[in-house]
Amino acid sequence: MAKQDYYELLGVERSADEKEIKRAYKKLAMKYHPDRTKGNKELEEKFKEIQEAYEILSDKQKRASYDQYGHAAFEQGGFSSGGFGGADFGDIFGDMFGDIFGGGRGRQRVVRGDDLRYDLEISLEEAVRGTTKDIQINTLAHCDSCNGSGAEKGSKVETCSTCHGVGRVRRQQGFFVTEQVCPSCHGSGKKIEKPCKSCHGDGRVHKTESLSVKIPAGVDTGNQLRLAGKGAAGENGAPSGDLYVVIHVREHHIFERDGNNLYCEVPISFTQAALGGEIEVPTLDGRVKLKIPAETQTGKLFRMRGKGVSSTRSSYAGDLICRIIVETPVQLNEEQKALLLKLEESLEGSSNRPKSSSFLDGVKKFFDNLAK
Repeated sequence: MAKQDYYELLGVERSADEKEIKRAYKKLAMKYHPDRTKGNKELEEKFKEIQEAYEILSDKQKRASYDQYGHAAFEQGGFSSGGFGGADFGDIFGDMFGDIFGGGRGRQRVVRGDDLRYDLEISLEEAVRGTTKDIQINTLAHCDSCNGSGAEKGSKVETCSTCHGVGRVRRQQGFFVTEQVCPSCHGSGKKIEKPCKSCHGDGRVHKTESLSVKIPAGVDTGNQLRLAGKGAAGENGAPSGDLYVVIHVREHHIFERDGNNLYCEVPISFTQAALGGEIEVPTLDGRVKLKIPAETQTGKLFRMRGKGVSSTRSSYAGDLICRIIVETPVQLNEEQKALLLKLEESLEGSSNRPKSSSFLDGVKKFFDNLAK
């Protein structure tokens, strides 16, 4: 029976480099290793073929011969892998589990500090213009008493003899590998003669720290500011985590924000709407004049360019959009009521109210159609 092409067997291209070949072999070896196939002879033979392919393709000279002559290059005297260990199977899986568990024999366990989050509420004006805020955070900081070593000054700090400074111990039974925190040093990777009284040997203490946070102009709710290295201190001298300040902009009593645009409702009187005029409207930079044309209706939008919010990524500024609300007068006295009635009588049957006329015509047609 003809042998399968080694590259096809491992599922790699003929141009694959050593890392790709090794990665493919790991994956297949995990699947077909005898410890997992439980005496299945067919799968056991499959594993031997995979192992043979890896031993050939992982050796530069053997691979060159195979690329030139194919399987014929190794038919004289046959192929011998020396059992299941021929392809340095133990090292392959040692490397693999080292990657999974944060590996590296003989290296002290070093864990970066946790990232922290701080929710900061600011006003719309502060968000638009930018500001600086002082905050306080509760965090883990390096102990000043022992300079983060966890040991009293003058006392000895030795590498843990059980885990050799790694902080974790590994046990292997056949194919299966387990790893757990070292019972001797509890993961620190070291033995301390006299633990520091301030931090009890951890090298870190709980502390409230004051920070000054610069808020750039144009931020909005949900934006995050990253303060590198301002999170919790790491273990065994590892770098600190980062602090993420999450922005929350309070609702404003006048303006509503949508991206870089601002919206506001501007009430005007019935007379101003009918006759037109000039009014003052608020902006974040102060008051500005807005010309209201005659016969302005409720809901009319006026755009004031560049009076919105500047983008955090560019100098582009949004607009202020004013929505006109024609205000109905309330608490009228008798004289005012009489004047309005007189005005109503003068408008009766005229073309001064086109929307009302159009609406009444539409209602009439609607009921006429229902009657048919």
